Amino acid sequence: MFLVFNKQKIITYFVSVLTVVVLFFVASTLNKDNATVETSSSGERLLPIYNVKTEEKKVAFTMNCAWNADDIDSILETLEKNNVKITFFMVGEWIDKYPEAVEKIYKAGHEIANHSDTHKHVNNLSYEENVKEIKSANEKIKNITGTENKLYRAPYGEYNNTVIKAARDNGYIPIQWNLDTLDYTGITGEEMWSRIEGKIKEGDIILSHNGTEHTADSLDMLIKNIKGKGFDIVRVSDLIYQDNYEIDINGTQIKNN
Repeated sequence: MFLVFNKQKIITYFVSVLTVVVLFFVASTLNKDNATVETSSSGERLLPIYNVKTEEKKVAFTMNCAWNADDIDSILETLEKNNVKITFFMVGEWIDKYPEAVEKIYKAGHEIANHSDTHKHVNNLSYEENVKEIKSANEKIKNITGTENKLYRAPYGEYNNTVIKAARDNGYIPIQWNLDTLDYTGITGEEMWSRIEGKIKEGDIILSHNGTEHTADSLDMLIKNIKGKGFDIVRVSDLIYQDNYEIDINGTQIKNN
């Protein structure tokens, strides 16, 4: 009886362990499947353009507009003085608040691009909600400028395959950046320059923001220093390839031969 009892216990224990192993395998498989939801049907992770592979000595300077417009006049004056045109990525709600600023920027010859309508965490939105964010902002840009721009930068630099697909399916080119001034942290212009001075190269896309503590009063110095290294400062559309290109695993846009 003692041997039979232990044998039954051993069998019960074995079945329990086997059950745990099976459940763990099933859970792992499900988790693996969920982890690949944000890849394409071929398993590819979709990426925005971080920078461009080019031999031309030029970089794109971009400015996100999501907060106030107090420094816009100063920024535009500095850009005009230095004969530089850049790309402003605008949030739809910012456009609603400051239509005069949008018009000034556009009339000064700068590029106005899409930065979503309400600056939400787009990774948490559905495909349809992402499309709505993009299209709503585009309509607001079009109502003021009479033109459509097909560049899209997601808020907070967030993206997944849903975000990228929503943009691409509707004719937009998702744009990221590979050099960040970190101006939104309140650092000085000298600190901003020290961040990018040793890294800047052909095809870079630089991120800045209006409405920060030191962006406007540092812009002249940053432009002069960039130019001092021999780079032309251009709009994003003047840097990227519009067709016949690929994006490598680092987000670098490469022209196909």
